[in-house]
Amino acid sequence: MDQIKKMPEQNTEEIIKETARKIFQEKGFEATRTRDIAEMAGINLALLNYYFRSKKKLYDIIMLETLQSFFSGILPIMDNQETSLREKIEQFVDRYIDMLSQNPDVPAFILNEARKDSESFMSKLGVLEKAKGAYFLQQFFEAVQKGEIPMIHPLHFMLNLTGMLIFPFLAMPIVKHISGANDADYLQLMQERKKLIPMWLDTMLKTE
Repeated sequence: MDQIKKMPEQNTEEIIKETARKIFQEKGFEATRTRDIAEMAGINLALLNYYFRSKKKLYDIIMLETLQSFFSGILPIMDNQETSLREKIEQFVDRYIDMLSQNPDVPAFILNEARKDSESFMSKLGVLEKAKGAYFLQQFFEAVQKGEIPMIHPLHFMLNLTGMLIFPFLAMPIVKHISGANDADYLQLMQERKKLIPMWLDTMLKTE
């Protein structure tokens, strides 16, 4: 407890959370030890327990914050009545390429959570329920009725969009190894996808 009093209020709690976020996203819950988090954060184990009581409590906080950060940008983009379908796609791609470039372990982290307990996972994603009524869907169906795009289920479109965004980050270690690309080269490729993904989706939507 003496260390707690001596510790400067440079937000020790945030330092612990940021350290835990990196380790949990890389290793997952089971493979992470609280001692690892404490050592990397430069504190002792007692201080970590003082702030978060248990590894499970800390993990739940990190997971919820990660999910909120990952999905919070969806609704404002998809529900904007001032932008076209193409503009929504460009904004969506731009936002998530940048976010995933900064946090490449997030997709695997989220997918692992979804597989472990899908009901609990989905209950934490209220934003997805709101996204079902977003203006994007109205625009999509209007474009179908006008014959501007083929009559396809919008889920096909969203699966293609999210697949193009997420898979390159899930496969990053394998692709880097095979291609010999370093981190900077690979991230540059991801930036190039900001222009390529909307272009590819345009081509798909024009295919009968």
